[in-house]
This record gives sequence, structure tokens and C-alpha cells, in this order.
Amino acid sequence: MSDEFDDLDAIEKADIRSALIRSRVLAAKIANGLRNKKPEHFVDKLSLADVYASLEHAADVLEQKADRRDNTPQTARSFTHRTA
Repeated sequence: MSDEFDDLDAIEKADIRSALIRSRVLAAKIANGLRNKKPEHFVDKLSLADVYASLEHAADVLEQKADRRDNTPQTARSFTHRTA
């Protein structure tokens, strides 16, 4: 766990855990729903393109957060958290 997570109070930690669980459940539902789909099942190509764009955006956000966390020196992380 990161120091930033450790510094949160119990309610904030519970909220983050809950959001992560809901996100995992939603991702599993999407994966299950798409698992056996074929191209002919998608009549509305624009809606499918929107879903794909949203998934790409979510993946980019997660990657950027991970990159930022991995590239931030420990002292900067501590300072940023204390001043926020």
C-alpha cells in the first residue's frame, strides 16, 4: 500500500475499496457480456465505438495514475500529500 493510502482515514479507505469493488464487478459484467458476442450482434456501431472509447479512456487513466505514482519521488509524494 502507498503512504498516501495509509494516511487516509477509515471512511476514505472504505470508500476507495468500495469503488474498486464496484469497478471490478462492472468490468466483469462487461467482459461476460462481450465474451460470446459476434460482430453481427452489434447493430449500432456508434454505440459500440463509444463503449470502446470509454474503456480505452478508463485504461489510460489507470495507467497514468500508476505511472505518476511510480515516477514520483517519495519526498515529493509526502510533501504533496501534506499540503493538499
